[in-house]
Amino acid sequence: MKKTLVILALAMVSFANAQKGTILVLGNVTYNSQKSGDLASSPETINFGFSPKVGYQYSDNWTVGIESSINSNKYGYVNSQELKNNRFSIGGFLRYSKPLGGVFSVYADLGTGYQYGKYSSYTGGFNPLSITKESGFYVGVTPAIFMNIKKNFGLNFNIGGLEYNTLNNITNTGPNTRNFYFSFGQAFSVGISKNF
Repeated sequence: MKKTLVILALAMVSFANAQKGTILVLGNVTYNSQKSGDLASSPETINFGFSPKVGYQYSDNWTVGIESSINSNKYGYVNSQELKNNRFSIGGFLRYSKPLGGVFSVYADLGTGYQYGKYSSYTGGFNPLSITKESGFYVGVTPAIFMNIKKNFGLNFNIGGLEYNTLNNITNTGPNTRNFYFSFGQAFSVGISKNF
């Protein structure tokens, strides 16, 4: 019995450690909607996001890869206007991971890249009343915990991070923005990953 438990523990540790030369695929999907009021014409807010990553683990602890995200937000009528916000980003990331033993590992991602946003307002028709376009860059550090479920397929628990981004207005209808976010311990998300 003890021999079986030792073999099982060693197998779990080997599965938890992604091996050199493997491909890492992971991502997050978010969706939420909120409706204010009981009428069919009541304003509704819909948010959707998808953030895939693909990386190559070139050593036992280091992974390099590409990341992207797509976010779409639709806001109900505000002052008789419907607002839509679409944002896209693409960049690269560098990950350092360290096994904790058993099925858990900790890691931190350093990501940087380009982002583009388009904001539109409508007054009930198909033609937008106004359009604002922005572009810029982002850089961020995201610590997380990986829990191996089976054969390098697992869950990633993000607990916030640190991010700086810029968005420069390219339609000359609004200001340029610079944002600094510190959300460590204030944000939480779950993602899925697989090493091949």
